Amino acid sequence: MRSHLLMICGSVRAGSTNAAVLQTAATLVPAGATADSYDELTALPHFNPDDDGQNLPAPVARLRSRLAEADALLFSTPEYAGALPGAFKNLLDWSVGGGEMSGKPVGWINSSWALTGAAGAYAELRTVLTYTDARIIEAACAQLPVTRADVAADGLLHDPAIRAGLAGVVAALVGPAAAG
Repeated sequence: MRSHLLMICGSVRAGSTNAAVLQTAATLVPAGATADSYDELTALPHFNPDDDGQNLPAPVARLRSRLAEADALLFSTPEYAGALPGAFKNLLDWSVGGGEMSGKPVGWINSSWALTGAAGAYAELRTVLTYTDARIIEAACAQLPVTRADVAADGLLHDPAIRAGLAGVVAALVGPAAAG
């Protein structure tokens, strides 16, 4: 079974641990599957329902095309002020009206090491993904705390426990369980 995983980072910060999580996850995709990252988060215009029609802004059209081409989606985002960061929420707002996520397997890596565990952001993500009609794969939703010290000079995570957790999430999204 060939499967393509699109990974979307909710952080715009250089050196983000969320980006490192997804970059590492991409190296753990099983044979027969592919993965790549969406990297135009900051190019998206502010969501405006008046612009959500046939003549979409070019960055939005590219986003929706990437979502449509993917077989599964993997998210990782920080939490800001107890919720999703604005740029990432904007991406999600643009994805609601297009229908590209409908029925698509989705999961997330919550890499927060904070006391609250970014619970607010991931509760909000679950709510928004429900509105997109995405199919949340519970086995592909994991909390794997990552600190900046865990990110190696190559930008990847090499801790065996973190890598094992990431591999499990990726397998749940691109494996046979996600297909059914």
